Amino acid sequence: MRSTRNVHSTPGENSTTTRLEFSLDRIQAKHRRNAAATMRSYFSAIMSALEQAIAASFAAREPERPALSPLRALGRRQLSGIEVFAQSVATTAPAASMVILPITMLTNETMLGGLLTVFAATIVVSLIAFCVSQFTRRFSSSGGLYSFAVKGSGSRGALTVGIAMLCKYCASGALTLYFGGQAVRTVLRETGIPTGGVVGAVVIHAVIALGILGCLVRGVRFAAAAILVVELCSLVFITALLLLPESQPVTVEPSGAPNGLLLVALGAMFALAGFESATFFGPEAKRPLVTVTRTVLLTPMICGALFTFAAWAAWSGRGGVLIGAYQHGSSTGIDVWLVVALNLGLSCSWLASAMASSNAASRLLYTMGIERVVPDRFARVHQTFRTPYVALCVVLGGLVVVSSTFVVFSSSAVLDDTRLLARAALIVGYAVVAIAAVVFLRRIGELTATVVLAGVLACTAGCAVLANLVVTVGLAQNVTMLIMLGVLALSGFCWRVYLHVHRPAALAAVGVFDSAESRDVLPGAAAYGENSRGAVAVVKSPWTDAR
Repeated sequence: MRSTRNVHSTPGENSTTTRLEFSLDRIQAKHRRNAAATMRSYFSAIMSALEQAIAASFAAREPERPALSPLRALGRRQLSGIEVFAQSVATTAPAASMVILPITMLTNETMLGGLLTVFAATIVVSLIAFCVSQFTRRFSSSGGLYSFAVKGSGSRGALTVGIAMLCKYCASGALTLYFGGQAVRTVLRETGIPTGGVVGAVVIHAVIALGILGCLVRGVRFAAAAILVVELCSLVFITALLLLPESQPVTVEPSGAPNGLLLVALGAMFALAGFESATFFGPEAKRPLVTVTRTVLLTPMICGALFTFAAWAAWSGRGGVLIGAYQHGSSTGIDVWLVVALNLGLSCSWLASAMASSNAASRLLYTMGIERVVPDRFARVHQTFRTPYVALCVVLGGLVVVSSTFVVFSSSAVLDDTRLLARAALIVGYAVVAIAAVVFLRRIGELTATVVLAGVLACTAGCAVLANLVVTVGLAQNVTMLIMLGVLALSGFCWRVYLHVHRPAALAAVGVFDSAESRDVLPGAAAYGENSRGAVAVVKSPWTDAR
């Protein structure tokens, strides 16, 4: 066919069009030649690098001592993402917190305000989790927040965070062990089995602690799946009870406390705390930089949504059956089977939290033992199960003593002081880590406006709650609480001074992280040197200087 262009075009126009098309073809051909040359150069560089790597692998001289991770004794790369998530969720005890938070709102007569406070606490803790995730994307350590704080706050800030997290986990473990034991006693009473008074209660706590110790020494994987299944079953059951319409008025004795919203805020933040326990298992996770980060970010969002739902149920008038069964048992006409099922679910949730808190505290003590910040016997690991059994025995022994003290004295003041101390310690640790994240990213040149905003908001909210706690509770009601907060605030400084005088090498070694081993890299793909502890470590690529 004849082109329509030639029908109406003059000979001059046809000549100009032909020259333009010829020039365009030349340009396209030149671009194709350039692209082909670029691809040849690219593949040539790849082949050259590959040949260099192969030659280096044959000529490489491996060190006499292989590079080993300082945390390898725990067993690296064994926990799946679900198992890490189970540890984090178990620490928060969501099933039990979905019962305690509505009761806290009712006793302090803060219904709508309590609902909004729980939602605000979820946002604040999520911001803290975002700050923590800046470390988990880059590092892996069994010291968790304690080790991360070194990067931005130095050894003094790290020691303060370490003491704060030990106080939090030990107090939380003792409280959940106590409440779990009380739930077990309730189940026994409802089924007609005598519990034997104070002595029987102490024996029950000791037996439960021995069972927890056996599971933890056996290994974290041994109990992780079972914990998650039991927690999910308890959550489904409690959620169903919260959705039931109120069949009878809820009788809850008001506390009369003037700072009801503060207590709800502290309770919500403490309930959401535990998301960071996954950071203590980074070296044991298969993909730590991915798995731990996801767990840290998702746990406060999921648990916060559940707690907000529980607060909404209490505000909308639901949950009367749940609260009546928990506080009064079958004495109000509620079926015995429902009371037994509820307390079984709560006991499993609380005891799983005690187990997870003990696990995290043992990893923290293990890390400090490696650094010799505490006696190095805490760094001893079971040869078969690869768990820090000395730290676990010490932690569980302490939890039995404290929970038995709660049983013997049976005073609400002792429980309240322990709760307040744990919550204050938690806020101190979170605030220091949020600041450390901003300082660390600024030092390495990767600071963003989002991290600054999250860190400032989280730290400001935490400091506001802590200041309110000091003014309304410490100065006005509880001088002992104020003294404990002062000791906690000065603990990092005093501990650092002691280490500086008596153990300067331990102070210099604060901040132990998981590192690549010789078997993690190809022969000749890395160079070796000595780290600050005098051990062989992978330090850099041998071709860095050449490039």
